[in-house]
Amino acid sequence: MNYERLLEGKKALITAGADGIGYAIAKRFDKAGAKVFVCDINPGAVNKVNDVNDNIKAVVCDLRQTQLISSMVEAGFDYLKEIDIIVNNAGIAGETAGVGEQTLGGWQECLQVNITSHFETMRLVVPRMNNDGSILSVSSVAGRVGFAYRIPYAATKWAVIGMIKSLAIELGPRGIRANALLPGIVEGERQNRVIEAKAKVKKVSFEVMKDQILSGASLNRFVTHDDLAEQAHFLCSPLGRNISGQAVSVCGNIEKTG
Repeated sequence: MNYERLLEGKKALITAGADGIGYAIAKRFDKAGAKVFVCDINPGAVNKVNDVNDNIKAVVCDLRQTQLISSMVEAGFDYLKEIDIIVNNAGIAGETAGVGEQTLGGWQECLQVNITSHFETMRLVVPRMNNDGSILSVSSVAGRVGFAYRIPYAATKWAVIGMIKSLAIELGPRGIRANALLPGIVEGERQNRVIEAKAKVKKVSFEVMKDQILSGASLNRFVTHDDLAEQAHFLCSPLGRNISGQAVSVCGNIEKTG
């Protein structure tokens, strides 16, 4: 087994894959030998990916609009010809507020991006994907321990895990594995915005809120995009051939959220 090229010849479709966690996974898969197709809502990020990568093709797709997902999937099949791996990475943070201050529109948008787009992508791809493939949906540690003031977000992340566990049972006879990846407190601007919003709700400083959130992790540190990309690579490679139906946390052992 060539451990440097564990995904040699594999074809992967990754949603929200031109930036952040998704792009880190796309680059890791490319390094391991896969041909990769990604979609993303950000045209600038898409253009940058296409400019600097020969083996990663990116297209613009707003997954908030379900009707656009079918054309994205067809573009993926046109480029890849066949699909072995699906990574559902699309997700938004949603509103940060007490339940009485949450809006129905915010709830519905969170559902659309964080769970409906995952379902619709798989509904369209799975009947045509290769046997002995792999599906990975990005959930969150908030789908394991809950997250105060982020009810829509946490609810969708729990839903991802239920969907994946059900798919693992359904698709096992085809040799297709399905797992959920649960990031913890991920380093970057998106996490900083979450900390700022929660600090505002709780009327404390950014630093106090950051320390409080990190204190929930035994390792007391942020998770990086590369940490998550390495775990995604493992789960979707032959090394993870007997791992299915699992919710895998990469979080520094978070047992409570701040």
